[in-house]
Amino acid sequence: MNKTEDAALQRLLKIASSNTGQSRRVANFILAWWNATDHGGFDLAEIFAVDEAIADDMRTVFAYLSYARSSVRHACMMPSIWARYSVGPRRPAARQST
Repeated sequence: MNKTEDAALQRLLKIASSNTGQSRRVANFILAWWNATDHGGFDLAEIFAVDEAIADDMRTVFAYLSYARSSVRHACMMPSIWARYSVGPRRPAARQST
């Protein structure tokens, strides 16, 4: 992970640990990387509901995951990353049926 990718991830983790409307979306994005099966995944349409700077950071991290062989190692580090940011895994809000 280069400095740009790491900085994007750090910003996303900070947002995910906050209590804003966008924090849930960012947390879902990160949790999908960690364990999408248990944590509900990430709906790509959610990227339209976050600020442009956040979407850019998500894109940077997603691009990293698409080519990094070490992404599994980073996923295994997620529990310690979450602990460092005082955030626990959480399930995404239930989706409304239409």
